[in-house]
Amino acid sequence: MNKYTKGIILATAMIGLVAPANAAKYKEMDVTDGGAISGKVAAGSAKAETKSYTISKDPQICGEGTRDVPFVRVNGDAVLDAVVYLDKVKEGKAFPDELKTLKINQEKCTFMPFLSVMANGGTLNATNSDETLHNIHTYEQINKARRTVLNVSQPKKGDELSKKIKMRKGVGMKVECDAHDFMHAFVFVAKNPYYAVVDDNGNFKIGDIPPGKYKVNVWHGQLGIVKGGEVEVTASGDTKIDLSF
Repeated sequence: MNKYTKGIILATAMIGLVAPANAAKYKEMDVTDGGAISGKVAAGSAKAETKSYTISKDPQICGEGTRDVPFVRVNGDAVLDAVVYLDKVKEGKAFPDELKTLKINQEKCTFMPFLSVMANGGTLNATNSDETLHNIHTYEQINKARRTVLNVSQPKKGDELSKKIKMRKGVGMKVECDAHDFMHAFVFVAKNPYYAVVDDNGNFKIGDIPPGKYKVNVWHGQLGIVKGGEVEVTASGDTKIDLSF
């Protein structure tokens, strides 16, 4: 056997070893003695942030004057529109069916909903309900960088698209319309079903977690990710953790 043949065999063997690790996915299982993590997300140094845009086209559809987009909403000492999630969970409860398909509607030049959640690997369906062209453009948020996930023109009312969403590194997407700069939305893309959107007071609770140690993070479309550290979940227990921007 020559050196060239040996090299091919060795490379093939290495690929065989690496592939299963890269292909590892979240494993669904029955959770009978799960615990919970609960707490509150505080605004901390974050301030309310609203940006005003001039409606410069399609006023008969989009409205006249200006559009105020609340990128950061704060209620007292709590930040809203934040999602608390457990990072790199290997196994646990099943993904709920409603996470597998996300519907975004474009009506009166507004993305609805403004904040939504879907499963990584799920399907995004977008509909143009306006008598004007929209161009939905979504970006994977990776720290301060972003990568285009889809960029599709929908020129006519009733145009629909369906796209499987597969995130590489990030957990969130920014949604924009290339035809209307005042249209904005955010999507949290869950890589496991252990997440919770905070309520109007910044409170959250994540349940049915298998006992063990977990890393808890909080994501906000405009503010980014805050890493909250590691906590231990006990069987049928409720572990408390407070997070802050």
